[in-house]
Amino acid sequence: MKNILLIRHGESEWNKLNLFTGFKNVELSEQGIEEANKAGQNFKELNLKFDLVFTSVLKRAQETAKIILNNLDQWDDLNSQKKIIESFNLNERDYGDLTGLNKKETAEKFGDEQVHKWRRGYSDQPPNGESLEDVVNRVQNYFDSDILPAINKSENSNILIAAHGNSLRALLIVMKIYSPKDINSVELSTGVPIHIHFENDIFSIKDN
Repeated sequence: MKNILLIRHGESEWNKLNLFTGFKNVELSEQGIEEANKAGQNFKELNLKFDLVFTSVLKRAQETAKIILNNLDQWDDLNSQKKIIESFNLNERDYGDLTGLNKKETAEKFGDEQVHKWRRGYSDQPPNGESLEDVVNRVQNYFDSDILPAINKSENSNILIAAHGNSLRALLIVMKIYSPKDINSVELSTGVPIHIHFENDIFSIKDN
């Protein structure tokens, strides 16, 4: 049985301000750093040694992974062995023209229904941005080419994936844990891990 731990980065400075962040490369807030440290302490209870780590190219995900691994005294070894792999394909969804706008003010301007479609619709693209379906497509390609082969390697039993709300939603769809029509019900809190088992070619969420 393999363990895959998915974690959304800790709160960022733009999360704190309720802004559409997307590809914008912003720092963790103080609370986000605390959330990552708390996640690292919680990981200790699992007693897992990670064999491989995947992150996006955005620093809020990378820093979350680093803080967690430092709490586990695993950062130096994994980093020196080049076992921390960064990929654009795990980036947050591109919010296009909405990037940097306040979510509440945007809803007041365009209407709650339209903004809800942009945020939670599967195929709805914000102006000059990506839909969740677009994110699923890029994550699917990367999953097939890099992540799944790594999971299937016998030496990789425990894998950490530190990414973003929408790229992790996409992963949950790609892993067939949720369908596109069910994914709206999934709330991914910052700094809170999802523990997934992989056994007999099936991914499933481990019950707490």
